[in-house]
Amino acid sequence: MSDEPLIAMRGVNKWFGDLHVLQDINLEVDHQEVVVVIGPSGSGKSTLCRAINRLEPIQEGEITIDGERLPEEGKQLARLRADVGMVFQQFNLFAHKTIKENVTLGPIKVRKQDKKEADELAQELLDRVGVATQADKYPAELSGGQQQRVAIARALAMKPKAMLFDEPTSALDPEMIAEVLDVMLELADEGTTMVVVTHEMGFARSAARRVVFMDEGMIVEVAPPDKFFDSPETERAQDFLSKILAH
Repeated sequence: MSDEPLIAMRGVNKWFGDLHVLQDINLEVDHQEVVVVIGPSGSGKSTLCRAINRLEPIQEGEITIDGERLPEEGKQLARLRADVGMVFQQFNLFAHKTIKENVTLGPIKVRKQDKKEADELAQELLDRVGVATQADKYPAELSGGQQQRVAIARALAMKPKAMLFDEPTSALDPEMIAEVLDVMLELADEGTTMVVVTHEMGFARSAARRVVFMDEGMIVEVAPPDKFFDSPETERAQDFLSKILAH
C-alpha cells in the first residue's frame, strides 16, 4: 500500500452555468479510510461524490485515484473508473436482467472474467449482502432495500479500490435503511475505502473516520465524528447540527 492517498481532489472547481457548485475543493482519502460527507441539501455533496470518478466533469483542479490523474475521457478513464465502485440513490439495476446477471455483467464485460468465475463471485457477494436466495429473480421482484444491497454487490464484483455511495438510503423506507447501512458498516469494518454522502447521522458517527461538512459548494469543516458531533468548530456546522439533532 502506498503512502499516496487513494483519492485526492486538489483545487477542484465546478460550475453549473453561473452556479459555483464546488469551490476550491481539497480532499484526500487514505487507503481503508471511511469519509462521510454531510451538509444541507444543495451544498454540493452529491456533485463532489460524482466528480471523484468524473460522472460530473470538473472545470478546474485535478483528481487522482491511487496516484493516477483522472483523464477527461477515453479508455484510461474507463479503466480508472472501474477501480471506483459507485452506489446511487436510485438503484440503477438493469430491469430485464436477473439479479445474478446484474452482478456478473461488469466483471465479464469490463474485467474479462470467465462466466463461471463471475457466477461464483456473484453468488458469494449476494450471500454477503444477504440476498443470495434472490439470485434468479428480477429487480422488480425485490424490495428497495434488497435492490440497493444488490447494487452494492454489483459494485463490489468489480473489486474496486474504493466505493462511493451517493445518498444510498434516501429512496428507502425506514426499515430498509437499516439493512443497507448494516452492509455498509460491515464493509467499513473490513477496511473498504469509502466516501459516503448521507443524511444518516448515526452511520456517520459510527462508521466514519472523518466527517466532511459541506455548505454552498465549500468544505466548511473536517473532523473525526466525535469531535464534529460533540463540538463542531464552525458556526455553520453548529447551526446545521442543532437543527437536525434536535428532532
